[in-house]
Amino acid sequence: MQEQLGFDFGAMPKKLVRVTPAKLATWADCPRRFRMTYLDRPTPPRGGAWAHNTLGAVVHNALKALFDLPAARRTPEQAVALLHRQWKNDGFRDAEQGAEYRGRAEGWVRDYVGELDTTIEPVGIERWVSTPTSKIVAEGRVDRIDLRDGELVIVDYKTGRHALTVDDARGSQALALYALAARRTLRKPCHRVELHHLPTGTVAVWEHSDESLGRHVSRAEEAADELGLAGDTLAAGGDPEILFPPRTGRQCTWCDFRRSCPEGQRAAPTLEPWALLAP
Repeated sequence: MQEQLGFDFGAMPKKLVRVTPAKLATWADCPRRFRMTYLDRPTPPRGGAWAHNTLGAVVHNALKALFDLPAARRTPEQAVALLHRQWKNDGFRDAEQGAEYRGRAEGWVRDYVGELDTTIEPVGIERWVSTPTSKIVAEGRVDRIDLRDGELVIVDYKTGRHALTVDDARGSQALALYALAARRTLRKPCHRVELHHLPTGTVAVWEHSDESLGRHVSRAEEAADELGLAGDTLAAGGDPEILFPPRTGRQCTWCDFRRSCPEGQRAAPTLEPWALLAP
């Protein structure tokens, strides 16, 4: 049939694997968690909410809503009001603890917006960007994309308990892939990536070269080859326990699928949902 149709299937290009930074990070973190998150149907039951994730999501949503407003209304007071509107107590010990951390978050966004030039109009807020390479389609949603002096800048908000460094910005595969995808999606150069850590008011910056971006792409393509092969083999009847083994460590403490993973339960202790909040 190949001869009759005139196709050389051996020479046909391989299908590109679609990946997001979250998928790649999950695969690197634990293949079993990758399988449970993206392949198993029905998806195994997940654990409950974590307070530190709730806190981060509320801050992100408040800042997104702020930039949806006209520039004249993007004030620190408005940012705090939006945070109140978005607030949830999911994962906190009780309403009292939730109120304590809401107060902290109020200070973060008030100080952050107070130092920010809110007259700027970002070219993207929670913008989905995508780019193909020779082996993958890298895509994802960026917190904010600025246009400064003719170049795009990737801005990622962080609310974790630890301050971030230049090494964090340089080593972030997510930021590198966002830079490449934003460049293609918005048709402008992009090399600068920034981590804005609201609790400390610090910004970690890295200026990528085309070579450093290329190194991140190569690592992403290698991981995509691995997870793509594992997924195809699973679909063909392969053993999920061999193809997607657990990778245990302290990350097992906060894994969404801990209840479905005996190895993870043995590897790390159970924590309360608020245990990862900054003291």
